[in-house]
Amino acid sequence: MPWWSWILIWVALVSLSLLFFVLMGVRLFRQFMATVKELGEAGDKLTRLPVPATASAGAMEAAPDSDVIGVAPGTAPFASPHQMRHDYHASKEARREARRQRRVRRKAERGQPQSLRDIEFR
Repeated sequence: MPWWSWILIWVALVSLSLLFFVLMGVRLFRQFMATVKELGEAGDKLTRLPVPATASAGAMEAAPDSDVIGVAPGTAPFASPHQMRHDYHASKEARREARRQRRVRRKAERGQPQSLRDIEFR
């Protein structure tokens, strides 16, 4: 094998390795930019959280007939345990009642008989 063939082989190997590194760099840069974009969108979502004064007003407007008061995110550690327990049980009961009403409505639409526990005697 002549001496210049070794030079061609090494030039080809070096150029292919450089091409590989450039392509991997472009791929890594694109992934990095996609991650930065997602982090920016997540930051925008976090900055749009309601402040505590408007959160409770918004919760009261959304459900005026319920006695559950909305608590702003992040205020639970500073609230009294009694208040948090009351809020937990009140929201649990509200969810249970909403499920019961959906079940009654669904059975009425389908023409199915109602369960005795779903009939409201209050």
